[in-house]
Amino acid sequence: MHAGLLAAVALALAWPATTLLRAGGSLWYALSVLAMLGVAALTWRRDRCAAPFYGLFLVLTLLWSVWEVGIEPWALLPRLGLFLFLGLPFLGVLRPRVAAVVLVIISGAVLAIILAGRDPPVRSAANAIAARGSAGKVQPGAGDWRYYGNDAGGTRFSPLAQIDPANVGALRLAWTFRTGKPAIPGPVTFQTTPLAVDGRLYLCTGDNDVIALDGESGRQIWRFRAHADGRGVAIASCRGVAFHRRARAGAPCADRILTATMDARLIALDAATGQPCRDFGRNGAVDLRDGMAPVDKGYYFVTSPPQITGDRAVVGGWITDGQKIGEPSGVIRAFDVTTGALAWAFDAGRPDRHGLPPAGEHYTLGTPNSWAPMSADDALGLLFVPTGNATPDYFGGQRRPFDDRYSSAVVALDTATGAVRWVFQTTHHDLWDYDVPAQPTLTTIRGVPALVQPTKRGEIFVLDRRTGRPISTVVERRVPASAVPGERAAATQPFSPGMPSFAGPPLREADMWGLTPIDQAWCRTLFRRARYEGPMTPPGLDRPSLVYPGYGGGINWGGVSIDVARGIMIVNSNRVGNTVQLLTRAEARRRGIRALSVNSHGGASGAVAQEGVPYAADLKPLISPLGVPCQRPPWGMIGAVDLATGALMWSRPFGTGEDSGPFGIASRLPFAMGVPNSGGAVTTGAGISFIGATHDRYIRAIATATGRELWRGRLPAGGQATPMTFWSAASHRQFVVIAAGGHPGLGTLTGDYVIAYALPKASR
Repeated sequence: MHAGLLAAVALALAWPATTLLRAGGSLWYALSVLAMLGVAALTWRRDRCAAPFYGLFLVLTLLWSVWEVGIEPWALLPRLGLFLFLGLPFLGVLRPRVAAVVLVIISGAVLAIILAGRDPPVRSAANAIAARGSAGKVQPGAGDWRYYGNDAGGTRFSPLAQIDPANVGALRLAWTFRTGKPAIPGPVTFQTTPLAVDGRLYLCTGDNDVIALDGESGRQIWRFRAHADGRGVAIASCRGVAFHRRARAGAPCADRILTATMDARLIALDAATGQPCRDFGRNGAVDLRDGMAPVDKGYYFVTSPPQITGDRAVVGGWITDGQKIGEPSGVIRAFDVTTGALAWAFDAGRPDRHGLPPAGEHYTLGTPNSWAPMSADDALGLLFVPTGNATPDYFGGQRRPFDDRYSSAVVALDTATGAVRWVFQTTHHDLWDYDVPAQPTLTTIRGVPALVQPTKRGEIFVLDRRTGRPISTVVERRVPASAVPGERAAATQPFSPGMPSFAGPPLREADMWGLTPIDQAWCRTLFRRARYEGPMTPPGLDRPSLVYPGYGGGINWGGVSIDVARGIMIVNSNRVGNTVQLLTRAEARRRGIRALSVNSHGGASGAVAQEGVPYAADLKPLISPLGVPCQRPPWGMIGAVDLATGALMWSRPFGTGEDSGPFGIASRLPFAMGVPNSGGAVTTGAGISFIGATHDRYIRAIATATGRELWRGRLPAGGQATPMTFWSAASHRQFVVIAAGGHPGLGTLTGDYVIAYALPKASR
């Protein structure tokens, strides 16, 4: 039986090993096949040489593994784990003392892997309540959370400090609210960050309903049912709402909640009652399709909250990736918060025209859009807009000069007029779907009003927000060239060496991973067959190009959080790649690839039609046949940067493998391997950062300055949302709130939970 098992594993490894060898990869896997077949033959013949021969094979495999990857437990696991397991039956033929020594060595190696993969211990909460310091008097409004990022600059920082490192371990579940089943078919995410104003929370569901809750109890006060039309939408999402307070206190709709929907409406609601504000637009809503060409279902919708600047609400829009020439305009528009009248528009194709298009015309089709949250500096009169790349995404031969000027950039607009004040581009002639996904974060660095812009590339650009000029060094570096006919890829790209990179080191064949040598050899072959010349390797026709970081980042929509009091930036990031290959139009027709037939962002992979240009594009995740990433862990990281110096203060793998595993089956192994994540952090005046985001279902409290985990709370679904914190005057407590809704694309458990944590009332 043992001989048969050895032979079966050897034969299973034979095909990927020989394929890898033909691709110019490592010889060791083919040699391993021969060695295992030889041992299998000796075992079948009951030859006493089988055990020492297999022992020699294990020793040589260990030496080769250490030579290739060093003493890295997660890298050694697929190279040695299966072979060690297959060698266990040979212990029975060894002398007892020798077998005991071998078993101790194997057990020690396994224990070392386990210990290397453990999170720092969770702090005990015993007697922490008594040691808690006083939060002091909270000024009116200081404990609110009035913007998506708590302030108009998106710092995600709260001065609240009642929950501190000494008592955070005593956090308890305060209440749970469930929003209910979505009213639309298809995938729906629940990624909202609630607002908190005067003891009430305001949030939106994935299908665009708006809900007001009592912050102390979680009781629903009102619910506005948007009845949004979700037809054609790949994944429905709403990440937050906006709040505006008018001068006429006490009048109807003096406090307004503004939200934008998947069917292109901007809606104003009375914060007191949830009823539409009838003086806004038409019966409380503005049709965002006004001025646009006819919009097909699923091509244009809004996922981020409006940005409030003065008495105006500004919205962009999400444009479906990679479908065709002439997709909807990426126009940015500001509306009067009271009346809903258009204040101005920024149309990249006509940047000097700020009103509605004349009769018979429309905003320019296919321009770069802005789907991420925006930021504003009212003192400077500037709105900061993160933009996407012009469609189609993976071939740019048809792009117009204004597409290349405004795509994948930060655009500063005058809040009064919509005029362009400056532009900083994070990726030139973007061919990788490296649109800017995160809110620009405004802070002060060394006395300079700064803008911090995270990117999917893992580069963080720090600019003087008055001028757009870099504060931290930015250099142009040559990148691989494109050989695609008709393409005109940029020769250089901007890099930010003055800040730590969160892209991860360039990949090598030795970095390819797997749970066994079999799927690892498969991944190594995939790497060898792909074109990869480091960062910014462009798409090609003859073979797939490896994009790393992939379109999920790097840093995605969760952005960064800044501890304003300490000048520390918290960054969570991904290290997961994907491949992209251009397809001729004939090949696209043969495969039946049509616009909106498959959306790459509706799941882990797919093809996009890119109709109107010579090539479609085929996108695939960099994963093994077992459904795990092909590169070795960590796949997710979290770290902190000293903004005054640009130095990396700490960095560590983020999240455990508890809810991950082959074929999507949870392993339940609580080892810190660093897992994919989506969402952001909030920092507090007590020096604590709260964050969910990870593939494992936890919200964590982390010491901002050191990275030490202080507490974690188990969530009923994936925490793919950015948490917030607020002060409840009813019980004089600080609450931490997160939406636990999961995400289909990330493969986390979905749900409809709003979860609130606080210190026990009895502690006061």
